Amino acid sequence: MKIAAADIGGTHTKIGICDELGAIERFREFPTESHLGGPHVMNRLLERLAAYDEQCDAIAISTAGQVDTEKGRIVFANDNIPNYTGTAIREIVENRFGKPVKVENDVNAAALGEARFGAGEPYRDFLCLTFGTGVGGAIVMDRRIYRGADGVAGEFGHLFTHPLSETVGGRKPYYEAYASTTALVRMAKEADSECVDGKAIFDKIKRGNDALLRVVDAWIAEVAAGLASLVHIFNPSAIIVGGGVMEQDFLVRMVEERTRSLVLESFGGVRILKASLGNKAGLLGAASLYFS
Repeated sequence: MKIAAADIGGTHTKIGICDELGAIERFREFPTESHLGGPHVMNRLLERLAAYDEQCDAIAISTAGQVDTEKGRIVFANDNIPNYTGTAIREIVENRFGKPVKVENDVNAAALGEARFGAGEPYRDFLCLTFGTGVGGAIVMDRRIYRGADGVAGEFGHLFTHPLSETVGGRKPYYEAYASTTALVRMAKEADSECVDGKAIFDKIKRGNDALLRVVDAWIAEVAAGLASLVHIFNPSAIIVGGGVMEQDFLVRMVEERTRSLVLESFGGVRILKASLGNKAGLLGAASLYFS
């Protein structure tokens, strides 16, 4: 079975043909142009999917935002994609191509991809978190996504880790206000104005910038504090962490060491692992909705 899978992100959208072995053919990536709004994003998606129509049996879509998987529509999306809330993705795509369509939240899709083809393959139960503009989360139980009463469980980025604070960088004092890559860059800029992204931060650290190393250490403390709480709540076998900055092995090791120092000894068996599928996880996870 060949699945045309798409992964709609705030910056880029990825498309490819996926099969049950995890192979991806005709992989393409293009700017989402999310600032132009949901209708524009959908029109661009339909235009690009048309080139895959004859090669696929079905279509799977991973997307930013909270997703009603039964109806295949966006329940809520923030301002990264204006006018996206309420978008009936499945209906729009099915009407255009006349093929089965499944829609999943991007972090849930990434978790499913890691479960079937990546770092989560040895585990029946694990958590998945992505650290980027915000912090996304997914809960895998018995190799399936746990969705909660309203289908939107796993909003780990909205844990209150600093409940007495007001706002941080214009954001409410949620976990992601302190532990996202956005938070890391904000903290780093206070030490060095040239630190405009994660790459700049770690390039400078490699050249011996001790001030930025202390910033990263403080950021890791924030990341570990949230993970420790999740370990105590879920008692997972593993936590898989992804996002651009988490591509670095040394950083994941530091996060694991700090988290272990915070959890009770009886929870010490948890593994913290780097996501292994990179930017293909969402495609493979969305496609795997047809393979389970």
